[in-house]
Amino acid sequence: MKSGLRLSCALLVLGAGCQAPPAYTDEQGEVIADSIYHASVEEGLGASIAILVDHSGSMSDEVDGRAKWDVARDALVEMLTATDSFAAARPDYPVNVGVYLFSGDVEEVVPMGRYDGQSVRTALAAVRLPDGPTAIGDALYRAREALYGAGTFRKYIIVLTDGENTSGADPALVGEEIWIRSEHGVPMYFVAFDVDAEHFSFVKRVGGDVLPATGAENLRVALNEIYRGRILAEDPAGVEPGPDSVNPPAPNPGGD
Repeated sequence: MKSGLRLSCALLVLGAGCQAPPAYTDEQGEVIADSIYHASVEEGLGASIAILVDHSGSMSDEVDGRAKWDVARDALVEMLTATDSFAAARPDYPVNVGVYLFSGDVEEVVPMGRYDGQSVRTALAAVRLPDGPTAIGDALYRAREALYGAGTFRKYIIVLTDGENTSGADPALVGEEIWIRSEHGVPMYFVAFDVDAEHFSFVKRVGGDVLPATGAENLRVALNEIYRGRILAEDPAGVEPGPDSVNPPAPNPGGD
């Protein structure tokens, strides 16, 4: 991933008329001809989810009488247990999960691969105490790279953070780049944990959503809404590559 890329078609995010594929320029102003992301492996049916978890110093602060990190870890483990029942019902439909912590840098805790609940629980239990700044943009870049080597058409990013970006790349610019260069194929979901959700308003401009969570119970509900209610609830039948099929409209419960 080139850190010096600049959007020359950023208005596409806001719905202005710009022809795809979008043009990107390097630091010298030269147009990069092939600006659309390409998978590094053959892709097929399935869903891959990159989970980015804030591990900065503020995650040591307490909420509801516990450290935010402990609350977040327990909520993530509970969220991911939904994968077990989903896999039992659809063994032919792989669900890949990767977990990455971000502070001043980005640490891979669970490599992107087929979900294994015990491996996730073991890895999260061994994580050191939170420390450092908050590098959300850098984490988004890492997630994008992992998703395009995961082997599935469907790709998602979940970000759990309790603060604004304080280090590395600007997450708003990175989010716009991913949204355009993925041809609208990588939805992002942010959970604003004990922080004003307005800090991440850019997410709604790039096909995603932001859910606030002011305490432990709110966090659990928000994560389950994203994971069970949106990601796993999408109908996996007949998925083909391309932005329209990767992100189909939600079914109408009323049947109209």
